[in-house]
Amino acid sequence: MDNVMNSGNEPEALTSELSQADIAALGIGAHAMPKKQVKHRLPIIIAAVVFAVLVVALIASFFGARWYYKDKAAPGVHLGDVAVAGQNAAQLKQTVDHEVQNSKVTITDGQGKKATAGFKDLGVKVDTDKTVQDLLAAKGDGAGRVVPFQKADVKLVADVTDLPINTYLTNTFVKDGDKAVPSSVAFDGNSSQFVAAAGHGGRAPEMSGVKNSVNTLIADPGETKTVKVSYKTIDTPVSQSAAQTAADAANKLLANKIVINNGDASQFELPVAQVASWIKPNADLEKGQVNLSIDKNAIAGYINSEMPKQLNQDMVSQQDIVDGNGKVMLTMTKGVNGVKVKDGDAVVNQVYSAMTSGQPATIQAAADITKFDVKQTKSEMRIVVDRSTQTATVYKNDQVVKTFLVCTGKPGGDETTLGNYVIYLRYAVQTMRGPGYVSPNVRWVSYFNGGEGFHTADWNPVGIATGNPSEYGSHGCVNMNVNDAQWIYDNCPQGTLVQVVGDQPAGAVR
Repeated sequence: MDNVMNSGNEPEALTSELSQADIAALGIGAHAMPKKQVKHRLPIIIAAVVFAVLVVALIASFFGARWYYKDKAAPGVHLGDVAVAGQNAAQLKQTVDHEVQNSKVTITDGQGKKATAGFKDLGVKVDTDKTVQDLLAAKGDGAGRVVPFQKADVKLVADVTDLPINTYLTNTFVKDGDKAVPSSVAFDGNSSQFVAAAGHGGRAPEMSGVKNSVNTLIADPGETKTVKVSYKTIDTPVSQSAAQTAADAANKLLANKIVINNGDASQFELPVAQVASWIKPNADLEKGQVNLSIDKNAIAGYINSEMPKQLNQDMVSQQDIVDGNGKVMLTMTKGVNGVKVKDGDAVVNQVYSAMTSGQPATIQAAADITKFDVKQTKSEMRIVVDRSTQTATVYKNDQVVKTFLVCTGKPGGDETTLGNYVIYLRYAVQTMRGPGYVSPNVRWVSYFNGGEGFHTADWNPVGIATGNPSEYGSHGCVNMNVNDAQWIYDNCPQGTLVQVVGDQPAGAVR
């Protein structure tokens, strides 16, 4: 026992040699083992919880990133060498403008001449808004949008044409007397036609290197490229016959009328000069021809601005004068439907389609229409001027009030005009003027049809008494005795219905 007690290793060795039966006999069997198993499971549980937390965090991070970048450039999006991730539309516009401003080509000719040109100098038209849209849309809207290591390179949306590059190089590097000038096409406002102007041959710089540098800058803006140009002697870059062919084609487009209406009462035809401004002659110096293109953006700007001015209508109530039975005697104001045109883009597309196909077109713009209402006014007072009897009879609520002797307009173009009218203007006294006459101090004037009206005629008692307009007729007015004209003035206000009826008499009727 002393040896056993004094040995530090013996008890462990003894235990390791015990059988399963001995262990069971010592009472350290089944009920003692679970404690050991719990200790082994705890790290697994902790790991599972941590994993679940990480998964939840990743999912939350993914959807959070999707939300954050929904109106911004996605991670990994570049404009040339510039990373634009996280920039909104306004910031992207600033970035695009900055890169465009810093995109330049330094040009030398090996003969001591050197110039540095930007996009504007070379006629490169950059669509900033479309470029911003492309940057925002890069990488789509799928799950990969927010993955930062997936890169998307976006280039400028730009239009490059030969003629402005050639013009810049020629003006910068070639003396005026040595220049080769292409025949050109332009709109002449005096003749309202496209005309061709003849060019001539001469010395010209080789522009392919400059054009290649420009295309490189469009893909990777914000740098300065250096290129050397050489010269060549050429014939007219574009012949006059080629320019005339393009002018003829442009004039055929101008001949096709394009009319836009609002589906109600208004329409307008596109002005020739306006249509001409949308036709762009572009010289292709490599092929020696002039191509025509249609500027859809310019069409959109005009249509969206001008169409509402031309076709929108305010609703106007119709004003009718009716008799006691409700019968319309006169429409004082004709009703107008209210119209508000809409969907200008659809009209733009139709105008563009008509021009590119070389066809005339009548286009109906979509519109919201408000039907006019009708307001009726019963005319209590009504005056019937009967030319055949040379009388003016006043009715109130269709009952005769008074009948007056009158003398109407003389034959030969001055007859008092048949029809329904209303008294619209009155003067107690007026100097009346007309072709070949001036009549001062005419009293009790009540106009009902332009310059035709009731008034006193102190100078025409015979015509009024005999009812003889053939010899004593007026210039269209209804001549009356003083008291009669004053009665009309005092008792028949503005809005009184006037009906001129009957045949023109050949002589006196009384």
